[in-house]
Amino acid sequence: MIDFDPTRTYADLEVRLASTESPRQRTLIEAVIAHGKAEAARDLDGLMATLVEEPMYHFWVGQRDVGPKGYSSVRAYYQQFVLSGGAVFESPKHRIVVDDNSVVHEGIITTLASGRIAKARGYDVDDLEAHYALRMRNTVLWSFDERALAFGEDSYTVIAPEDFEKIADDQLPTVYVDYLAEIGHDV
Repeated sequence: MIDFDPTRTYADLEVRLASTESPRQRTLIEAVIAHGKAEAARDLDGLMATLVEEPMYHFWVGQRDVGPKGYSSVRAYYQQFVLSGGAVFESPKHRIVVDDNSVVHEGIITTLASGRIAKARGYDVDDLEAHYALRMRNTVLWSFDERALAFGEDSYTVIAPEDFEKIADDQLPTVYVDYLAEIGHDV
């Protein structure tokens, strides 16, 4: 079994929260933690509750913004993300910056996904039926309103097409196998 833990997505934020004294900054970090926990649990209502009424997502890939805009589009994006088969990931934070209006974090995201998803995301995989750990560098900038609701995400992602690991079916983490069963996919 590979070493994989979706709680790494928010664990570093919890460490940062413990050392943060400013009440406003603590509230913003807590909002990002709540968002991360909702993503890990695939809880769309919980995730959307961390956002303003009409969030704007800016996913910068290359020099193009491919993020959804508006409540309906953002929710539809997350619904499709969950149903895609590629919604199990871990995202340790290597750097976290916080002020009274923003949280920024940077690190390597590892997503578990099929070869089909890997190929569609630009990875040089050779077996579309296999499962992979896909790695990408990601920086997310969060800005918040006075209620500590996020305006959305400004996300900058870079993949290296060869940065993946093929995982044998009997080595797949239980959280991924259970997720695939939950959405009606076989391993």
